Amino acid sequence: MTDFERNVLTHYNLQNAFPTTWPEELDESEDEQPDEIGVRRSRSRYSALDRNASDRRSGMLGVQQSSDGKSNLVQKDEPDPLGGEASVVQTLRQRRLPVEQDPKLRNKFMLSSTTFSPALFLSQVHHDASTDDLVRGLQYLSQSIDQKSASLKVLVETNFERFVRAKATIDNVYTEMRNQGADSTASQQSSSPNHNRNMSRGSMPGTNFRNFGSGAATAGTNTQPQTFGKNALRKETEYGVQGIRGPLLEVTQKAEDVWSPALTGKEREASLKAIAQAVERDRELYELGSNLQQSIQQRDYEKAVQQYNTARNLANEAKKLGERAMYNDQTLSDEQVQKILVTGRMWSDVEDQVKELKRDIWGRLANAQRMPQTDEHMELISVLLELGVNDNPIWVWLLGRYDNIKTKITAVVERSTVEIEILRRRLALVAAPDTVVSASYLRKAAKGTPDTLDSQQIIEFWTAIVAYLTKLLSLSNGLLGEVVDFWDSAKSFIEGTKQRILPTGYEGESRKHHRLSEAGVRDLTSGTVELTNMIREAVSSLFNDPPVEDISSLFSPLLNSGTMPSTPLTGTSSVFSPSEGRVGRFDPQNMPGPSAKNGEPWESFAFWPPRSNSLSAVHFLGRALALVRVGAAEMVTLSPVAASNLAFENIKATVAVVRERSLNVICHAWTRDAECAKGLEDWVRSPDNKDQTRMPMYFEAFEKRVLEGIQQVLYPSEAIARVGAKEVITPPPSKLIQKIRTQFANSIFLVASGAVENAESEWKETDDEWTRVAAREAKSGSDDELGLDAIQVSQRNIRILLTLSNLKALRIEHVPQLVQYFQSAFSVTLTEESATVKNMFGQIDMKLFRAYTAPTVEQLTTLIKGGICDPDWAPRSGRPDQVRPYVYSAMMVLVSVHTEVSTTVSTAGSNGSLLNDILSYLVEKVSQALLDGFRERKANTYTLWALMQATLDTEFIAQTMSQYSSKAASDIQGQIYMELDKRSTNEARAGLQRELAEMRRVLKRLREQSRNSFGCFKKQRSDKDKDRDRQGGSGDRLPSQD
Repeated sequence: MTDFERNVLTHYNLQNAFPTTWPEELDESEDEQPDEIGVRRSRSRYSALDRNASDRRSGMLGVQQSSDGKSNLVQKDEPDPLGGEASVVQTLRQRRLPVEQDPKLRNKFMLSSTTFSPALFLSQVHHDASTDDLVRGLQYLSQSIDQKSASLKVLVETNFERFVRAKATIDNVYTEMRNQGADSTASQQSSSPNHNRNMSRGSMPGTNFRNFGSGAATAGTNTQPQTFGKNALRKETEYGVQGIRGPLLEVTQKAEDVWSPALTGKEREASLKAIAQAVERDRELYELGSNLQQSIQQRDYEKAVQQYNTARNLANEAKKLGERAMYNDQTLSDEQVQKILVTGRMWSDVEDQVKELKRDIWGRLANAQRMPQTDEHMELISVLLELGVNDNPIWVWLLGRYDNIKTKITAVVERSTVEIEILRRRLALVAAPDTVVSASYLRKAAKGTPDTLDSQQIIEFWTAIVAYLTKLLSLSNGLLGEVVDFWDSAKSFIEGTKQRILPTGYEGESRKHHRLSEAGVRDLTSGTVELTNMIREAVSSLFNDPPVEDISSLFSPLLNSGTMPSTPLTGTSSVFSPSEGRVGRFDPQNMPGPSAKNGEPWESFAFWPPRSNSLSAVHFLGRALALVRVGAAEMVTLSPVAASNLAFENIKATVAVVRERSLNVICHAWTRDAECAKGLEDWVRSPDNKDQTRMPMYFEAFEKRVLEGIQQVLYPSEAIARVGAKEVITPPPSKLIQKIRTQFANSIFLVASGAVENAESEWKETDDEWTRVAAREAKSGSDDELGLDAIQVSQRNIRILLTLSNLKALRIEHVPQLVQYFQSAFSVTLTEESATVKNMFGQIDMKLFRAYTAPTVEQLTTLIKGGICDPDWAPRSGRPDQVRPYVYSAMMVLVSVHTEVSTTVSTAGSNGSLLNDILSYLVEKVSQALLDGFRERKANTYTLWALMQATLDTEFIAQTMSQYSSKAASDIQGQIYMELDKRSTNEARAGLQRELAEMRRVLKRLREQSRNSFGCFKKQRSDKDKDRDRQGGSGDRLPSQD
């Protein structure tokens, strides 16, 4: 604490620098506190003279009031009164006492303070002082007191005359008031004599101001009687009030004369007083009816019940009073008769109000069935039990709850069935979508949302189905949830748990309603089973029954009753509409007719929207099966259902039927989608593999999504199967799994067949406007040499090449992945199906391959045979130095094939490429054409020049196409040379051996000349390739030279 803060606290006598209340010892108004509240005490004008020294000291700095109201002038520090060297504060500071922070503690050590404590002073300030020190201190203190006494004596002597003059003035004023109205002479004689200092000093002890004044007056010798004024301060004048006594008496008399008539009529006063006392005594009886009415209006049932019980008690007391008087043959007093009459009128009014209250509560209890999630019914039941009723409110509420749920189930089933059938019939009238439209939905399997997987009308139908099942089976806001809540409430009442919080009524009269009868318990149990069976039958009817022929049979009441109005299916919250009002207002007399029977699969299913695809089917049926499984599992957890074997088996069978029927729908839709899957081909290159279009990617996404949906339909998830599902949900039978396996393989076959159909069918530009649209969309991406511009879809060969590449991708990559997913999802092994699919792909691939190469093979065969059989083929004289023109023509055909394949399917560097397969096959066919041509030539004997020409032609083709030579082609080339040997003479063969070196030079020159034309067949060969060429080529006759 700083010096400034200490000065502030000392100046204002505060304990701390931040006080929260005003200190009582600093309250200046305490000197004027009244003795009693409301009493004003007059003060004399001379009260200012009655101030002592403490008042003057209170205005000085450092003054502090103690608890007794006395003030003291305390210094910040004082010298040691016993003569010590250090001051008091310095000594205490050395003792580490908080005297600077606590002024009150410091004042206890200050001699000038009224709170000074000698014992505390000696124990702290002179803690270490010896006896001699204390004796010397006592002597020092005595000398200090003597010095101060002398100074005080001088002060008194100096101010004594001022004191005497003040006292004389006060005495004169008092004498003047006492002798008011007396003669002036007497007043002068009775005035007080002059006083001197010596006389004042010699005044006797005990003399006060009045005695002093009166004594001076009586000292005179004049004893004549004096007269005083009426206001003189004497007993004779009643101390100054004698003059107003007379007027006061006159006023009192006049007031009695005026108010006396008004205060008469004592009998009337007594009567009114008696009535008032009676009303006051029986105030509760008179006010009970109005208080009860007010409580009822405010729906303060607790207070109303208390008031009703009070009225019952009062009525019983009055009844007992009358019965006791009759039994004892006594006469009732007027007061008792009055009380009985008043009580009777009160009880009649209360009974009428309570009867009306009971009717209102019964009505509210009936309406409480619509809000089962609230506990309002418990409050209403409690009020009825408190009021006392004949019927059991618990049973009435449970029975009303049962009837309400049963009515809601019936209404929801009827309305939903009608709406779903109307939606189905409207969909049946819509034309079937073509392949292009169907394929546009299938392409969205990878990234499409559920709302885009099918047409809007079909999605609305599926949404209505799911909404209907949600209303039936949802535990949060569905009818099954209400049944579960109903049984929970009934079970709690049956077991008596809820009755613990219910009242027993007046004198226990409602205790009989706390226990349900055995018949009631049986009815509640059977009612719960009935409600669950109604929901189960509604689900089973939706999935198992065919569409109804006559919609009017679904209405209740029947149409022929004439009471069925036109029903709006929109808007109101009290009417459930699975289509959310999309059906609109319909007239039962004008329903859409049944759909025509054309043998379509959807005609036998009420829950299947006509012409729905498998993507929307698996999505929404998966949701539907999830609801059915959860609902079934919850049903069997209800004890009445679990105790009924028949109910349990029916639920179990319903789940199996729903699963099987749903799977049949999915398989039918899957088959149709697989037939339409050829529309997945948009002839746009895949962004991941330019050798293919996007069809394999679309197909895999479509198949995988269908398989995922089927898995959800067949198997419940862990969240669904957690309660009771092991008992209700059985594993799918083997026939269903086999059906899925067959359908899976069939869908792959249909898709592959559709791809072949796309490749081989005649191209019509007008029929494929969607292709051009897709192509324009694809052009918005990056363009390259293998982009969309490189695909000439109108050319059959281009389509076949892309289809071959797609089928190869399906066979090697996509289908194996689907097979693996199928096996892991359904825990089966597709050994037979995999082999079937592999054989199918082989057959289709071979068919397309032959379709592509057949025209080229025919063209090559014609060129080669025609060239060999030409009469001018063999040189007439001299060794040949050129290959025949047919060789160049055949090679150009192969170049065109190479260009077509390589620009359509980029497969450079791939050992298993389509280009290698095609050219190898064509080389084999070229070799076969050469062999057949040499055999069919008319001249049976080959001369040396003809033999050399045949060798040049054969070797030129073989060495140029060595990259694509196969073992079959090498074997055929061997047969060619054997055939030539057979048709030549020994001289020709010997001459050929002599010409080999020259033939190698000629062959090398020809190849170098044609390097630019046939460079596409050239590749950077490895040692392995060179060894293969040496083993499979014609090295024995004419080794190749590069």
